[in-house]
Order: sequence, then C-alpha cells, then structure tokens
Amino acid sequence: MSVTEAPSRRRLLTIGTVCGRLKDEFPDVSISKIRYLEDQGLLTPRRTQGGYRLFSEDDVERLETILRLQRDEFLPLRVIRQELEAGAGKHRRRRRSVVDEGEEELDLEQLCERAGINVDRARELEEFGLLESRVEDGQRLYAESEAELAAACEALARFGIGARNLRAFRTAADRESSLLEAVIAPALRSRSPERRQAAIADLQRLAQNAQELADLLLRRNVRHLVE
Repeated sequence: MSVTEAPSRRRLLTIGTVCGRLKDEFPDVSISKIRYLEDQGLLTPRRTQGGYRLFSEDDVERLETILRLQRDEFLPLRVIRQELEAGAGKHRRRRRSVVDEGEEELDLEQLCERAGINVDRARELEEFGLLESRVEDGQRLYAESEAELAAACEALARFGIGARNLRAFRTAADRESSLLEAVIAPALRSRSPERRQAAIADLQRLAQNAQELADLLLRRNVRHLVE
C-alpha cells in the first residue's frame, strides 16, 4: 500500500454513509440489511464508545463481495460465509447474472468434464428435466450454467439422492419462476427499451429475494429436524 493510499484506507465510515455509497449498484441495500449481515457474523465493523458502527474500506469491500454473491450467484449466507472464510469470495470468477444472455455453450463432453460426471449421468439428468440442451447439426449443446447444475446434482447424489428425487427441486423452481413471470411479464413485453430494462432489473431483484426466502424456509425446516 502506498503512502498516498494509506489515509483513505484508514478512513472510517458510518453505516449511513456506507449504505448511501452502495445504493447505485445495490438499490435494495439498507441499514437494516447491513445490520442483519453483521448479526449473522459476516461483518465486524468497529464500534465507538457510544456503540456507533464504523466501517473501514476493507469492511466496505467485504460487504460489496457479500452483496454481489447474493445478487449474482444467489448464494445463501451460510455458503457466503464459507467462501469468505476460505478467502475465495472476493477473487472467485463471478457467474453471469440470471438474466444475462450470451453464455458460452458446451458440448456433452465439455459439460461432463466441468461437472465431474460421466455421459450416462448427464443423460439421466437431462431425461428427468434437470439439464436442458439444444440440438444443432445433430449435436447437443449446453449453456455453461448447466455444468454448474450438473455438479450440484452430483453433490446431492453422493448422499443417495437420485435424479428421480431431484425432480422435486425442478418442480419447485418452475413454480417460483411462474410466480415471478406473472408479476413481471407485462413489463418485459413492453416495447419501451427503458421499461424493459427496468423490468429486467426488477426481475433480478425479485429472483434474489425469492431465493433468500426459499433458503430461509429450508433452514427453518432443517432446524426442526434436530429439535
């Protein structure tokens, strides 16, 4: 760190200042959300003698990483905590936004290599609707994110959860996306580029909030299992 950078790195910010600074990139950020992340052990800002929170630039960078992992990758807080503890959160390759277009396409062999599965397993997952592909010149092509789906299915398979049982996740996702479609579809069909762009941003936030709700409900149910 250079001498000229040191003063700005040491400057401490109030929670209101931090919230205002992040609003452009994260419109849904709020003081209560930042406090919630602190309560969950993801942030540890300094405290004044009067109990006021003060955030360093490193704290702000960590908060930005947390918010991006939530928004771009829909990771639950438990997984985000693990990423941060492993030192991988800030530097990991960012996945595409859920509404981005132009994903890289993979053939079946590339999909299997990235997901760590064999061809038979990939075909089984596709048979049960867990993977999707398109056919071009007789060859099946998969979006890059399909490899991540396949890897997640394989991780669950190690616990004995087969593709037939995993259809429950697909069914739940279909129901959630149908609900989001009902809310946002009229704006997405707008001929106005500005309205359509705003609708895409709203869809991104809706999907994030829906994922957070689903995660919280699952965590509650899991807690009941050990009570």
